[in-house]
Amino acid sequence: MTAPLHILALETSCDETAAAVVTLRGERIETCSEAVITQDEVHAEYGGVVPELASRAHLEKLTPAIRTALERAKIEPRALAAVAAGNRPGLIGSLLVGTSAAKAFAWAIGKPFLGVDHVQAHLAACHLDTDPPKYPAIGLVASGGHTHILALDSPLRARILARTRDDASGEAFDKAASILGLGWPGGPAIERAAASGNATAFEFEAGRFPGSADFSFSGLKTALLYAVRGVPSAPNRPQRPPPPPLDATRVADLCASFQAAVVRALEKGLERALDAHPASTLLAGGGVIRNGAVRAMLEQLAARRTLALHLTAARHCTDNAAMIGALAALRLAAGESDPLSLPAEPLSSLAAR
Repeated sequence: MTAPLHILALETSCDETAAAVVTLRGERIETCSEAVITQDEVHAEYGGVVPELASRAHLEKLTPAIRTALERAKIEPRALAAVAAGNRPGLIGSLLVGTSAAKAFAWAIGKPFLGVDHVQAHLAACHLDTDPPKYPAIGLVASGGHTHILALDSPLRARILARTRDDASGEAFDKAASILGLGWPGGPAIERAAASGNATAFEFEAGRFPGSADFSFSGLKTALLYAVRGVPSAPNRPQRPPPPPLDATRVADLCASFQAAVVRALEKGLERALDAHPASTLLAGGGVIRNGAVRAMLEQLAARRTLALHLTAARHCTDNAAMIGALAALRLAAGESDPLSLPAEPLSSLAAR
């Protein structure tokens, strides 16, 4: 039997400082330990992530996160088989912190270094603590920075079938919450308010493109803005009436209708992708996949199309290091590693494919 491989993984692509130890045992990837230090309090007053503040916070918090992950896993550094970090895509200052730390750690213990694509890692998280999915598969990554549909010949070989042409779905939730004064991060706030709302109260619809599974959420955000603040009056035209007061009922209805529109857009994009690229397995990961309405839609879609559905566990949907470790473990098992000269990059390696 092959000896288990322990991997230290780091994630600093945006505003979560995370470290984890994962173990590859045969075909299973187990989460041994995790340490995630959020930066919500750093960015809350700005209503979004401030890149310079994020990278400085990573510098302060990454070493404690690494120490905690190793202590919880009861793994000595010399027992590690490799060290990995998300090296792309993301905020370049933040990526440099995690990538540089992982390279230094790998060099110090004389073990391989692996750079991991954050977008693919969201789907590799479907391998964590469960039997691995069957390939080929279709994957949906929906998060604050990404909304992609991927065709995966294997967990290591993916190509983009569709993507957003403007806002990501999670970014749309954040902006919607900002418009409604619900705070940040916006996704959970929108979902909470939507629970008591009427999803058919407003006729919101995300943009679509003929012959394409691509997404557009900018117009949906604008429609919500007009519903909240009113439609601007045209020059030399009568003033438009002001919108109704934004009471709790109206906020709930707006949230429910907005959320339903995002869910419909994701569903329609997947339907078009599956029509053009039939598959028997559907994977989904990213922060938006934590949303209960999104998960319910994916379960219904999989049942309707007789697909094997693998949803990332809720705790691994938002940015985390275990998903970085999962993809790194798969790469290491395939005999792959990267030179210490590998750069951090702001764009996904999938962008050119």
